[in-house]
Order: sequence, then C-alpha cells, then structure tokens
Amino acid sequence: MNRRDVIKGAAALSGIGLFGGPAPALIAADRSRPVLPYGVMSGDLLSDRAMIWAGADRPAQMIVEWSRDPDFHGARRRSGPMASARTGLTAKLDLDGLPEGETIHYRVAFRSADDPRAVSDWQGGRLRLPGRAARTLRFTFAGDEAGQGFGIDRDRGGYRLYEAMRRMQPDVFVHQGDQIYADAPLKESVALPGGGVWHNIVTPAKRRVAASLDDFRGAFAYNLLDENKRRFLAEVPMLVQWDDHEVRNNWYPGKPLTSGPPMADLARWSRQALADYNPVRIAATAPGIERAFSMGPLLDIFVLDGRSRKGPNGPAASRDRGRGLLGDVQLRWLKAALLRSRATWKLIASDLPISLTVPDLNKDVAPGGMEGIANGSAGQPGGREAEIADLLSFIKHKRIDNVVWISADVHYASAIHYHPERAAFRDFQPFWEIVAGPINAGTGNLSMNALDATFGPDIVHTTVPGPIADNSPAAGLQFFGMGEIDPEDLSLTLSIHDMEGKSLWTRTIQAS
Repeated sequence: MNRRDVIKGAAALSGIGLFGGPAPALIAADRSRPVLPYGVMSGDLLSDRAMIWAGADRPAQMIVEWSRDPDFHGARRRSGPMASARTGLTAKLDLDGLPEGETIHYRVAFRSADDPRAVSDWQGGRLRLPGRAARTLRFTFAGDEAGQGFGIDRDRGGYRLYEAMRRMQPDVFVHQGDQIYADAPLKESVALPGGGVWHNIVTPAKRRVAASLDDFRGAFAYNLLDENKRRFLAEVPMLVQWDDHEVRNNWYPGKPLTSGPPMADLARWSRQALADYNPVRIAATAPGIERAFSMGPLLDIFVLDGRSRKGPNGPAASRDRGRGLLGDVQLRWLKAALLRSRATWKLIASDLPISLTVPDLNKDVAPGGMEGIANGSAGQPGGREAEIADLLSFIKHKRIDNVVWISADVHYASAIHYHPERAAFRDFQPFWEIVAGPINAGTGNLSMNALDATFGPDIVHTTVPGPIADNSPAAGLQFFGMGEIDPEDLSLTLSIHDMEGKSLWTRTIQAS
C-alpha cells in the first residue's frame, strides 16, 4: 500500500468525518501536514492496557493522548512509533498504565518525519477497560466482509452492519475472519439479481488478486474507507482472527497453487498486513495468532487460529491428527487457558462452525475433501472432528462450566445447541454455538451446509434456511451475534440481529 494508493482511496471518502461531520479535505501529496485517512481504533485490551492504532498518509511519528475526561483535561501523552514504509504507513502503541475498569478517551495525531513542525489534526476514540467489579458486559461478533464482489457502495449506506452494532454499544467486538477477500477483486459496478446496480468504490489494490505485501495491505486499508466501520472501531475495541480469504479460498499451509506466488509467501504477506492494519498485539512472525483475553470476572474470550496449523483438505474421514484444525501446540495452550480461567463464562471464537459441513470443491482437492471441521458423517469423530472431541471431553472431565462457541464463515446466522443425548460421540457437556455474518458480502443459506450429527447438533434458529432470489447485501440479509452477561444473576443472553439491529432470535442461559 503506497502513499499514492492511500491518498486515492481516502479521497473517495474525504467529505465524511469520523463521527459524521466533515473531514479535512485530502489534497495533493505535497500537503505539509500529515492526514489520518483511516481513523483510529483499539483492540487486544487487557485490564490496564490496549493497543491503539492509526495510519498516516506519509512517514510520520504517532502521538497518543488519553484521559478519563472526554474533553481531555489532564490528558497524558505518549510518543508512539513511526508510521513508515516498513509498516505500510501504519502505527500502533501498546498503551499501558490505564485505569482498570474505566472508560478512557484517546486521540491520535502524527508528526511529519520531514518537518517536525507539521502535525496532523487529532482523531479520537474511546474504550472501556475490563475490571474486577462485575458490571453488565456486552459483546458482538460477525465475519465475512466485502466478499463476492460487494465492496463499499456509498449510495446504499456502506457497511451498515457496523452502524447497527455501534448502536448496541458493546464492550468488545470479535471479528471472526474473512476480514478481507484478498482473492476477490472489485469492479466499479455489479448487476443485482433483482435489478439495479451495486456501485463499488474501487482502489488500485482492489482491482486485482493480492499477490504482494502491498496488495494485502491495500485490501485491509480498503475496508477502513467505510465510514460505518471507522466510526464503530473508534468506539468499540476489536479482537481479530483470520479465516481463508485473508489469503486464498480454503487455504492451508502448503496448499499447492497452479499460478502466482507460492502459498507460503501469500500467507506470510497476509499475516504481515493483518498485523500492520489491525490493533493486535502479535508479531508478524509469530507461529499463530491465537490469544486469550479476560473481560473481568464475567467473561474470558479465547480467540483461536484455525489456519496457521491447519491440515490439508483431503478426505475427511481419516482420523490422522495431522489433518487437524488447531494443531497439538494450540490445543494444549487452549486447554491450559481454559483450566486457568476463573471467569463465569468462557467464549471460544472459532472461524469455522463445528457441525455445518463446508466442503472443498476446488479441483486440486480429492473428492470428499472438507474445508471445515465437520466431515459430513454422523458417526464417531473423524478427521478434524477428533480434535474437537478431544477438547470437548477435556472440558467435561475438568468440569469447566459455561463454555459457549461462536463462529462465522458460512454467510448466514444460526443458533445451534449441542447435546450428548443426540450425538454419536457422547463424552461432552451440552453447549451452544452461535454462527453470525456476513458483514458485507454475498449471503449463503443453510441448504449449502449439511448438518453433521456427530456432536448432536440441533439448529434452533437459522436466518436463511434455503436459497434466495437476491444474495447481495442490498437484500438486507446480513447478520451479527451478540451476548450480554447480567452481573446480578450471571446469566448470558445470546441473540442474533439483522443489519438494522433488529433482534431475530434470543435465548437466556443460566450459569452453572
């Protein structure tokens, strides 16, 4: 993502401010003061710290101020790193020493590397830190963004799901993958099935399949041109995981490609771009991006990495542990983290659903190959299911209560209840999984993903049971999930919402 791309892309939305007002106009590249074209965001929050992120339109040093006061009285200032070509003109600061459990206001500016007197305007955000005191806690989650050729259409309101989530004022948002479609270029116009045209904003990086580090950075930067997303991320901290389209459809390490750079290079560039363009506390060279976050006494969140160690999408019936999803190292980490958790509720975020089959139909995969966890057979666990069975048995025998799963990937929403009395494999405790999405992408439907009965799933609710006439975001079938924990009775209320924020399904679960 070079400086020319930054200015061209941001100029498309130069009249839209972070909180709805006019933004400073972006002019020629020789403007003396830096500009923040993508707003600010926070993420990977802990009890006394959070990652603060912003991008600049030129090499410049990050400056961060924070205060308990929205008017920034008594603000404390920290100098951050340089936004440079090495980071794709982005910078992030691990802002520590924050007051546990409180709402803080932060703002970011950049000082030009060429002229220290040239400082940008401030752009601000806020976040609420986890704390020891129990209080109502709310989280939202979804995945699958800007896919199937549908990017930012200003005339249709952009990525409207983000605005619907913002109105819920969650404490944290879990982005469950397919944050970009690196393998899907955008066109200026897309004919809609029911008539009409979808008009995309298109930047140079989104005119082609990503095949370089700059291309991947440009794909992440593109989605930050959406006003709804910028406004949402300025108010709600984000936890990020990745799925397949951050690299290539149905990718796994070592997957062969018929053309272009090898998969190892694509995955390395994607990981670097993800680290550069998100408020994450991970190194681009880390072996995986799994992390755990304590949201206080009510909730711990375990963000899994279902890609870095994933086995091939070959015949799914094999019990070969090499065909797993998480890998032995991550599975041991997750078990230990769950065992240490003292929070009432434990939220496991997986990019792939447990029982909705996701076949890999690519020509280079053997017939019967599976992209997802489920192998399509109702019998004992096979393929990647063996890993999940191992984990579920561990949770039961170690008496780890109140575990809930969330996932995305299939481009519709479902509430699924699992119970051993319905299952072929029965060594586990009953639990819920909520599937949510897409954010701004083509809508899928339940008939595309046969239900695998191995773990006794029951689809209690689904938003799109069968094929639809218009699967574009214009049809309004975009969905997010939400959870809210009551600090008094410790109950968790799970719900599914549409792109207007309307609740389509809700269920309150009592803590054990």
